[in-house]
Amino acid sequence: MEELARESISLLASASASASAKPRVEVAGPRLGSMGAIFIMLKSALGAGLLNFPWAFERAGGIHSALTVELVSLVFLVSGLIILGYATSISGQCTYQAVVKEVCGPSIGQLCEICFVFNLFMISVAFLVIVDDQLEKLCDSLYELITGLPDTERPYHFYTDQRFALVLLCAFLILPISTPKEISIQKYISVLGTLAATYLTIAIIIKYHTMHSVLLHITPLYSSGISSWASTFSVIPTICFGYQCHEASIAIYSSMENQRLTHWAFISVITMIICLIIYTLTGVYGYLTFGKDVKPDILMSYMGDDILMLIARLLFGISIITIYPIILLLGRSVIQDPLLSWRRRRCGDVVTVEFESRSRYTLTFLWITATLLIAVFVPDISKVISVIGGISAFFIFIFPGLCLMFAMQSEPVSCKARVFLTVWGVVTLLCGAFIFGQSTAIAVMQLLGNI
Repeated sequence: MEELARESISLLASASASASAKPRVEVAGPRLGSMGAIFIMLKSALGAGLLNFPWAFERAGGIHSALTVELVSLVFLVSGLIILGYATSISGQCTYQAVVKEVCGPSIGQLCEICFVFNLFMISVAFLVIVDDQLEKLCDSLYELITGLPDTERPYHFYTDQRFALVLLCAFLILPISTPKEISIQKYISVLGTLAATYLTIAIIIKYHTMHSVLLHITPLYSSGISSWASTFSVIPTICFGYQCHEASIAIYSSMENQRLTHWAFISVITMIICLIIYTLTGVYGYLTFGKDVKPDILMSYMGDDILMLIARLLFGISIITIYPIILLLGRSVIQDPLLSWRRRRCGDVVTVEFESRSRYTLTFLWITATLLIAVFVPDISKVISVIGGISAFFIFIFPGLCLMFAMQSEPVSCKARVFLTVWGVVTLLCGAFIFGQSTAIAVMQLLGNI
């Protein structure tokens, strides 16, 4: 596990630089076997989106509707991963942005960089919203344990507000571990995210079977009607956010020992099936437990003094705190690299250590401050995930579709294969455009408070 953790941090660090080898994709560092690739793919996919799945099942109108959307989405999710592996093999690049730029051209590559930074920024916001939710429950639990009084009778002071605790956490923990060039702490605890996700799923199943029957809600497996299907489509961003590992997939593929496309397809299918099992079990049992009363963050639906869920809350909070600096590192590198290039052109190919450090500290502070402000004023994680899910459509549908369409213009394939793959690229692109437009419109209306 420790070796896999080292490989994981190596991949995440390499995602901030481009490689230029063309015939075969090569990156420095240890080569990945099949198990290592699957593990890191799972680590990338299983995360904060898991908390939102029971609410998504309720929003979709029942288990049958949610499973239908999930299974249809899975076809495109696997297809996107395979297309990205193919695009990586023909481009010779090892980062998502570089592959898109090489295959689709510099203009689309620049659009990809912008979407990449914005997506990472909104993921950072979602992480802080989740930490804020867990801090709220922890503060309530501590008050009840210390005073013996219900949290509803707790007097308000600014220093007892979980948002104040979140500010302190960002200032004294997240900021210090986010400023270095390399986030070495990840290599020791990179497996925590997968463990936290697995523990949460098991805990939700256990709570469903152990909670008293009168507390359980009788929930329909499906519902029908136009409004139900409209709601069903609205949960696609949640599914996209939950299964999203496409940004990291190119770095993973580039570091694999066996880069045959059939082997990569096998890795992609196995990873998505495991994710399907974990996400579906969490969604089904969380929804069956609370029904229409389930909250966007499933952990917020349980009592604060529930020991089983208190452990899940702590695991998820610690996991997110340690992953946040990596997300910041990747986003900061995309912004800082052009800044350093501009400095080199201006100062004769010389960038001082002082300038690099000053720019890195400034970008880190601005990133944390901006995400913290949004997390404090937009506390509903479902609204944040709606935005992220819309942007995720670019990485899961739109950019893979474009890569396939552009590749078919130059790659030596048969006429039938060229036509079929081009059509599939167009279908993937149109699905992504629809998901982005619909989810972004809903997210904007929610953020403005119109619905």
